[in-house]
Amino acid sequence: MTRRPRHLAAALALLPLLALTACGSGDPEPVGAQSPAPSDDPVAAVREVASVAALMPEEVRKAGTLRLGGSVGAPPSAYYPDGSDKAPAGQDVDIADAVAKVLGLDIERQDASFETILPALESGKYDVGTGNFGVTTERLKTIDFVTYIDDGQGFAVKKGSDTLKKKVTDLTQLCGLTIGTNAGTTFETTLNARKDVCADAGEKPYDVKVYSEQGATLTALQQGRVDVIMSTINGLRYQASQPASGTAFLGEYHRLDVGFAFKKGSPLTEAFRAAVDELIEDGTYARILKKWGTSASAIDASRINPPEHA
Repeated sequence: MTRRPRHLAAALALLPLLALTACGSGDPEPVGAQSPAPSDDPVAAVREVASVAALMPEEVRKAGTLRLGGSVGAPPSAYYPDGSDKAPAGQDVDIADAVAKVLGLDIERQDASFETILPALESGKYDVGTGNFGVTTERLKTIDFVTYIDDGQGFAVKKGSDTLKKKVTDLTQLCGLTIGTNAGTTFETTLNARKDVCADAGEKPYDVKVYSEQGATLTALQQGRVDVIMSTINGLRYQASQPASGTAFLGEYHRLDVGFAFKKGSPLTEAFRAAVDELIEDGTYARILKKWGTSASAIDASRINPPEHA
């Protein structure tokens, strides 16, 4: 595993990671401790399922290892506990580890910046990518997905701000404001693709500032360099639940399926889909989501390349 960039430590210090009280799209719910005992670890008891492992290509089974490129940003998806250089933790990490166990494989994990992972899959650098990747029509042209949760797009402001005080349901509510978001995300794509909505409404356009990772985006909000941030629903809800973050969640804007990402035409997708379904059926999946406070984002079954939510 590569070590994370040093500038993340300062950004992540803004998030008190010891009290995980994240929530999904419903009311806040308590979650597990940051470093649970082995008996409380929902992944610990997962074992290989021969019928599912048999769906993997023979060459992968013989190699015994999957090369995973993972984006590590902020909880509850994936983050560095205590701002340290230890192995990342989070919902995405647990689900990936559990899937690998069902498949009887080890994970060779490499941390990578979010915007580099999908191109690296196409080049063959990784077998699979994680990073809370939303399934969109545009991405489906070049990437295969196996879904494991339903998250999406939301907005947040600095707590106490008079800029916006209600849920953002239309981008015209952002006209004249500066919006912070992350590079290579569905948020950046949505904001840039819809910039004309303000001109059509006779309003001043909004400005989009793009940052390499979520900690920098949050810092920009705290320092007043942006008025509002757009990011994942679960991530923004988590931030708002932490007093030191000083943010207020403005609600869901657009739901998206989130999935493991693969090179187009990958032979691994059917095995991953079956592994996720196995975890759903045996209860491991529900226990992982409960641990990270994202139960309201659960799916009933994994799908390969579903259409983008309307």
